[in-house]
Amino acid sequence: MPYRNTPPPAHPRCDQTPVWAQLQEHFIQHGKHCNVRQAIAQDSGRFARMAVQAPHIGVDFSRNLLDETTETLLLQLAQECQIPEAIEAMFAGAQLNTTEQRAAWHVLLRTPPSASAADTGPDGDAWQAMHRQQQAFLDFAEQVRQDERITDIVNIGIGGSDLGPAVVVAALEAFTRSDKRLHFVSNMDGADLGSRLARLNPDRTLFLVASKSFGTAETIANARSARAWLLKAHGVEQEPDDIASLPAALQQRVQQHFVGLTCNPDAASRFGIQTLFPFEDWVGGRFSLWSSIGLSIAIAIGADGFRQLLAGAHAMDQHFRHAPLAQNLPVRLALLDVWYRNFHGFASRCIAPYSHALRRLPAYLQQLEMESNGKGCDLHGTPLTAATAPIVWGEAGTNGQHAYFQLIHQGSETVPVEFIVLREAGHWLPHQHRALLANALAQARALTEGKHDGPPHTHCPGNRPSTLMMLDRLDPHCVGALIALYEHRTYVAGVLWGINSFDQWGVELGKTLAKDILHRMESGTLHGLDATTQGLLGWLNSAETAHPTPTMSPTHPVA
Repeated sequence: MPYRNTPPPAHPRCDQTPVWAQLQEHFIQHGKHCNVRQAIAQDSGRFARMAVQAPHIGVDFSRNLLDETTETLLLQLAQECQIPEAIEAMFAGAQLNTTEQRAAWHVLLRTPPSASAADTGPDGDAWQAMHRQQQAFLDFAEQVRQDERITDIVNIGIGGSDLGPAVVVAALEAFTRSDKRLHFVSNMDGADLGSRLARLNPDRTLFLVASKSFGTAETIANARSARAWLLKAHGVEQEPDDIASLPAALQQRVQQHFVGLTCNPDAASRFGIQTLFPFEDWVGGRFSLWSSIGLSIAIAIGADGFRQLLAGAHAMDQHFRHAPLAQNLPVRLALLDVWYRNFHGFASRCIAPYSHALRRLPAYLQQLEMESNGKGCDLHGTPLTAATAPIVWGEAGTNGQHAYFQLIHQGSETVPVEFIVLREAGHWLPHQHRALLANALAQARALTEGKHDGPPHTHCPGNRPSTLMMLDRLDPHCVGALIALYEHRTYVAGVLWGINSFDQWGVELGKTLAKDILHRMESGTLHGLDATTQGLLGWLNSAETAHPTPTMSPTHPVA
């Protein structure tokens, strides 16, 4: 374990490797002319050769714009960028987040108690501390599950503190208890929280405030509003500035109904929270669902279900760490990302899960991939010459077939599609599963083959790339493996592009400016603002631009 608490070894950037020029030449001569329809028709062994199996997931690459030479050169690129060393650096706890001098050690969160020293580091101290933290929040989750007084659990967070838990709870709805309703609130727009509070009972609601810093503006604004709502139900019309000034009985109410999931327990305590579940600072927000940030998941599916989720992710971790590059699923997917983004110039990728339970997956992957790899400079601050993360978007099938699939089949842009299907039917109406699978397989085939007869306006060009991922089923093991697969793919793509996948300074810029504008809105000070922002603030405050009040009133007004 040579990397613990040290910077990772330097890796060559993909566009600065010797093989990069070979890839460019091959693309010009052959790659951009690849015809998948012909390749499948002429090579009956293409599927068997290009299918890759990992724990709980099989992936078919055969409908992609790849030939054997492309695959060989891409695997050589992975070697020249030292991907095996980069993988080992992650598992060794190296400071992969170089701008903040932190590890990105989320794989340790999935390491089971039976792990060897090779998996837990030289002394295992971080591993042991992590397991103590994990056991504490899992025990609390079981207490909540058995508490008949609590019927509704509201997770207040944003970004990874919302999207990660939300995608898992939705995916595993069939494993949740019917008497515990989970709600996820993230938007600062009062409609998000207010519309839910209007339907909840303060005495039967538990709030989970999920914020690594306990200073995230949206999360704290919603948490304060939730606290004011709770106190108002007990006769407090004006919430005090200092919660400690409230009578002891009211302070106890806050303590009973609020839980903090944070790396800043002092700030949470000042808020009035006593039940705190911390986690280490090497847990990045968008990789945090495996930590106490996943308390809502544990309440939804139980401690055993959460451990199964971890076990599925750990199985993918082991595949990622030990599988040869040619059979390493996260590596193969990341190499495909580079091939499409930097050579074909495809600017986006569509995620089409043919599972209603995975409907939140596209939104989760938007943050995971675009916040991680949406960067314009490398680790050393040098502007990149190669494009990085594509735009990730999508919708659950079959809904997407009646929305954006028209563009994918006949539009002027080529959009690679990732179909995600389940081998086994889910819990509800399983007799419809075969028809759902038929639709996914048909869409993948239609993208490949196209349509070339009939009137011109009915023609589809075909030769449009797609990847099909097949999960064994939708259970905690498989969901854990799926999310870990995308995490590792994102990391490998970041290493290839030479960027830090674990910071998000573009997000920080917007937060800083928002604080400044809010201060100006409250103080009326416009000096130093650009003319457009001044004009918009004036517009907001002008009675002349106000519209008449609508005659219809809301059904559920919330103070």
